[in-house]
This record gives sequence, structure tokens and C-alpha cells, in this order.
Amino acid sequence: MVTSFDEIVGHRGVVEFLHREIGRPAQSYLFVGPSNVGKSTIARKFAAALMCGDDAGCFDRVMTGKHPDLVLVEPEGRASITVDQARRVVSQATRTPLESDRKVFLFEEGGMMNDEAANALLKTLEEPTSATMFIIVAETEDDLPSTVASRCRTVVFGRVSEIEVTEGLVGLGIAQEQAIEAARIAGGRPGLALALATEPQVAVYRRLWLSIPMRLGEHPGDAFRLADETMESAEPLLAALKLRQQEEKDALGDDAPKSLRDRQTRELKRATDALYVTGLEILASFYRDVAAAQFGVPVRNTDVPIAALSSITPRQAVAGVERVLVAIEALAANQRPQLAFANLFADLASHA
Repeated sequence: MVTSFDEIVGHRGVVEFLHREIGRPAQSYLFVGPSNVGKSTIARKFAAALMCGDDAGCFDRVMTGKHPDLVLVEPEGRASITVDQARRVVSQATRTPLESDRKVFLFEEGGMMNDEAANALLKTLEEPTSATMFIIVAETEDDLPSTVASRCRTVVFGRVSEIEVTEGLVGLGIAQEQAIEAARIAGGRPGLALALATEPQVAVYRRLWLSIPMRLGEHPGDAFRLADETMESAEPLLAALKLRQQEEKDALGDDAPKSLRDRQTRELKRATDALYVTGLEILASFYRDVAAAQFGVPVRNTDVPIAALSSITPRQAVAGVERVLVAIEALAANQRPQLAFANLFADLASHA
């Protein structure tokens, strides 16, 4: 059977579980976990396995979104999945599949479903036809009303260990050194690691964030200068994604729909946010290493000079980690990255 999860990096437990599910699947699944860990990719592969059996051509069409029995439900514009979309799904769910034994509705950004849309779907989720399945992807169950989450079989995705990510990238033909650097930066997110695996600037990005504690200045302008520098350093790492998006638009030419542009905008924002959070996590790892080194515990960033790890006290280091976590929360609350970074760097400098 063409159920290939061979190119999936990590998530062995999830993959094994889904293999078992293929024989007797549930009607509705909810895939939850952090962004850029590979939920949507695995969701689509799972849908392909359920729809295609041994048909490789069918599998390819599902993966490229061109199969008539795979219904991709995407947010309208940049806002949400609306009640009108949900009603269209309810109507489509009663129709017989065209080619496969089942029709699969895939919500790759299910967390953007508003309450009205979720309520409109409830009865269909409770009593779907035997030939209809739903796969909803979100970051947490809390992104959806509990009435929706409770009607789905939940599959939880976590971050993947750095070693697993490295081994997975090497298995896909990425050079060992580049795989190690991409895994370091990705912070347990295989999707992000794959996007960065061929980018030469990954090591530069990590070194920049590790250098910040040594470059903090008391002048407010220093904090904004560092903020701008960190944001600019992410741009080269997004080059491959932007190129792929441009190729998608070029392939459609003047026929490229607005929905494609909106989806690409959301995709680019998620990738950018993931890089910013990764940078902050790298910075937090520096402060963790300060405390570890001074208490005789192995450090994570072995290439950071010992002198740098003794520049502040363990108490200051713990406080530094706490301040970085506040900045991560600020980004999650949609604060402008430049402001979140500048506030963090000014705060770190004033307590150094």
C-alpha cells in the first residue's frame, strides 16, 4: 500500500499510530502540536493513504491537492474559516466520492475556524456519512470549541529531538554539518529544519543570537539597532520559501487566485514567526548555559567561549531566561517583533 511516511522526520510514535489507524479509521481526527513540526504534511499523507491504497498516481494527486475527493478548507482572506464555508462543507459532505472510497475534508489551518463555523459543522462531525472523513489541524485543542475537539480523535505532535532531526535530514541527503546547524536552529520543528536545510546562513543566524548578551548597550538606540539586525538576519533563511511561492504564482500566471496570495501570506508569517521564536530560544539557551557552566553542568552551546559564560551570575542568567519567555509571549500576542525585541534587549541591558 502506498502509505509512505518515509520522508517524515521524527514523530515515529505518531506515524506508527496512523499506520494502525488506516485499517479502521475514525470519522474525524484533530492533529495538534506546535507550528512547523510537520502536522499538515503528515495529515495530507494520512489522507492519501486512506484514499489511494496502492495507487501511486492517486497518492501524488492528493499530496499536490489535485485529487477531486480531497477537499482543502482554507481561511477566506487572512481572517478565518467562516460559517459560509462550513455550510458549504456540510453540503459537500453528503455527496458521493468521485474516485476514491471516501471523501476527505482537510482543514490545514483549523485553528482559524470561528465559533459560528464550528457550530455549523457539529452535526456533520457527529453523524458523517460512511464515505466522509475530516482531518483538522491546529496548534492546540483550545483553538477550537470543545464541542468540536470532543468529536475528533486527537493526535498529539510534539517537538522532535535534535538528534532525530539531524538524522532525518542526513537521510534525505543533506550534508552532515548543514543538517546539524539546521537542527540546532529549528528547535525541534522538522518542518522548519527542512526549510532551512539548504540555506547557508543558518550558522550565521545562530551565532548572531548567541552574541547578543555580549553586545547589549545602555543607550535605547542600541536595543532598536539589535532588533533590526536580528530581524534582517532572518530574511536570507526565508529565501527558499519565497522562491517556491513565486514559482507557484508564476505557474498560474494571471489566473493566480487571491486565495493563493492570502495562503502564502499566512505561510510566510508562520515561517517568520517560527524563526523569531527560534532566535529567542537560542538566546535563552545562552542564559541556560551560563547557569549550567557555573554549576558544573554540561552546556548545550559548546562553541560559546567560557569567558562569555562567566560574564553574569546564575541569578542574572535565570532572570534573563524569564525575560526571553516574556518576549516569546509578546510575539504570540501579536506584538510587533521590532518592539518586542527592542524591549527585551533594553530590559536585558538594564539588568546586566
